[in-house]
Amino acid sequence: MDFKEKIRVIPDFPQPGIRFKDITTLLKDGKAYRQAIDAIAQYAKDKDAQIIVGPEARGFVIGAPLSYALGVGFVPIRKKGKLPGETLEVSYSLEYGRDVLAIHKDAIQPGQRVLIADDLLATGGTISSAISLVEELGAQIVGCAFLIELTYLNGREKLKNQDVFSLVKY
Repeated sequence: MDFKEKIRVIPDFPQPGIRFKDITTLLKDGKAYRQAIDAIAQYAKDKDAQIIVGPEARGFVIGAPLSYALGVGFVPIRKKGKLPGETLEVSYSLEYGRDVLAIHKDAIQPGQRVLIADDLLATGGTISSAISLVEELGAQIVGCAFLIELTYLNGREKLKNQDVFSLVKY
């Protein structure tokens, strides 16, 4: 399946010059969504991950069904102040500013094999921060999987030591 045909591109959103890749058009197509998750799961199954981690919020729509497909747990990384338990936090740069991500301190055990899943690899800031949080908990990153990669933003360069899979590249 050509997944690009299922992803709507919206010019000048959220600001002039940006060509936003809108995955809601893929998500609403059950067959395409399932095939996308199945394709990412095909990559991920050989990684022997024990936990899938997904950053808020669109990482949830990739990570949660991926964890279901692989039969492993899912751990959300949330924005600061959204998790009720004791957390680790990291500040990072976005394409349009700064933000803080958090993970429960007891979400991942030292030595666990973790695969990070998200909808988009752009500049790599979000995923680099997620990697930092997971590694601080003592886990091993076995891969990073994305629905979309914007290759022209060179986010993969921030993930030099990681095994990276992208289903669709722009």
